[in-house]
Amino acid sequence: MPPRPMPTKPAAADLEADLSRLVQAVGASAKYRPICRELVEHIGRQELAKRRNLREAVKATKNKLHQVGGAYLPDQTRYAAWLAELREVQQPAGLRPLCRKIMEAHASTRERLPILDEFYATTLAGLPPLGSVLDLACGLNPLALPWLPVADGATYWAMDIYEDMMAFVRDFLALPLVEVRGHVQVRDVLQLGSLPRVDLALVLKAIPCLEQMDKAAGAKLLDMIQADYVLVSYPAHSLGHRDKGMVANYEARFRQLVAGRPVQVRRFQFSGELAFLISAKKV
Repeated sequence: MPPRPMPTKPAAADLEADLSRLVQAVGASAKYRPICRELVEHIGRQELAKRRNLREAVKATKNKLHQVGGAYLPDQTRYAAWLAELREVQQPAGLRPLCRKIMEAHASTRERLPILDEFYATTLAGLPPLGSVLDLACGLNPLALPWLPVADGATYWAMDIYEDMMAFVRDFLALPLVEVRGHVQVRDVLQLGSLPRVDLALVLKAIPCLEQMDKAAGAKLLDMIQADYVLVSYPAHSLGHRDKGMVANYEARFRQLVAGRPVQVRRFQFSGELAFLISAKKV
């Protein structure tokens, strides 16, 4: 019998048409609609290449988006109401309790609330006032600004994949009481060609999420960051509060990331979170 002909690859036009349909299908869900298109397309292309049909690719893309960010969000968000409450605050002392309340809505920042007063005070102890901060895959963490040792008029860069959340963060950073110059981008950070030069970069519990898309995400991110100090953290337990040996596992993976880099590292362990301050300077 003659050899069976090899299956032909779909034409580029067909792939683009399938990708367009995939993006439309994902965006039809209210849960995934606010996610930036470039991330949906990036994951969608990968899944279309691996799956047997469009339906499987759409399902796999949604699952990946849930792992990357959706698992940390509440079913409902109240951005307009939160902003209205924030605008009513007249004194700086009133920001902290309200920011705490709002950060309860995001799983990542909610887990940090019991240690918030000591988290930044401990990890950033000894650093000079920060003139610029970059918060990658930030979620609602910019609302922790009242706890950060920032200089007057500091620049704060915030990046995440959710358009509605970042619109809220942009309005928050513009509040007179916050006293920073805010720059907000709705981006997939792994697709950025470069990042702004800053005093401090925050990569808080973000690397495990990014590695759901790319196993080399942690190394790529550290290569991209231009900062005097980088604060990296990992969750000490799952969202279901199971240990699973996560501290030992994440510490080993982090040590691999910084191996061979000309930096100093300080380690901090808190209830629920493991953190490392990477520095090219002596702290």
